[in-house]
Amino acid sequence: MKNIAFIINPVSGSKETQSAKRKLPKLIMQTLDSEQWMPNIAFTEYAGHATEMAHQYARMGFDAVVAVGGDGTVNEVARGLVKGEGRKVTGERRTALGIIPMGSGNGFARHLGISIRPQKAIEMINHSEPISVDYGLANGKLFVSTCGTGFDALIADHFAGSNKRGFSTYLQNIIRDAFTYQPQNYHIVGDGLDVTHKAFLITFANANQWGYEALIAPKASIQDGKMDIMLMSSHALLGSASLALRLFAGSIDDSHFMDTLRAKEVTLFREEAAPFHLDGDPVEMDKDIHIQIVADGLRVLAEKRF
Repeated sequence: MKNIAFIINPVSGSKETQSAKRKLPKLIMQTLDSEQWMPNIAFTEYAGHATEMAHQYARMGFDAVVAVGGDGTVNEVARGLVKGEGRKVTGERRTALGIIPMGSGNGFARHLGISIRPQKAIEMINHSEPISVDYGLANGKLFVSTCGTGFDALIADHFAGSNKRGFSTYLQNIIRDAFTYQPQNYHIVGDGLDVTHKAFLITFANANQWGYEALIAPKASIQDGKMDIMLMSSHALLGSASLALRLFAGSIDDSHFMDTLRAKEVTLFREEAAPFHLDGDPVEMDKDIHIQIVADGLRVLAEKRF
């Protein structure tokens, strides 16, 4: 019998998703394999609470802690499961991260192939196994999927302040701000790179997408010890329709409006402080940002490959 905790964020996602979470404890008890797992279910009460609870469950020796929410909730739980932000993990921790994706974009869960249907995601836990994956740090702050600056960070900042969730809200913010946004000059140094680029946005990708199956880094792997650095040209609006199609078709890296770099560790120098995001959540960040990948630093529950 293995101990598993479910940390539910009651406020992430749409109103419909929030309503579904209130019924989730019953669904967990009905669907989880009771011969394999002994569940503990808790709801978060404030920002950062998921990190505190996950860290405590890990110290108690739980086999898995499941983040129930969006990428922000996954990020918080992951922070509690590693040995502290800004520190490299030198060995495996016993406690694995599980996910029931019930947020907005659900990018990390989608990369792992976890169903966005709650019952199916719980069933997948029943026949899952822990695997070692990478995570990233930006000035010591953890991200599991992507981080970045530029237009996508601006949209993340506006989305965080919106009263509505969902893809339509993202789209409204994009349409409103795209033609007034002014690209910056960026300088990236490290791992043999010394690149200056005027960019519409820069995404540092551990996983392959922002969420909603928007594949900003189609070839990114969470098990290769490196990040894909995606630089979108300052002239991207000229090819916006083509880029949008490529983004969801998984071929944006073939566009001549995109450049791809790969590295384990770099420093990003910006002209001025500007919005920055970690897994889609806006954060305050210095003008210069050190970004690195911590190889095999996190264990996650993934569906067994038979």
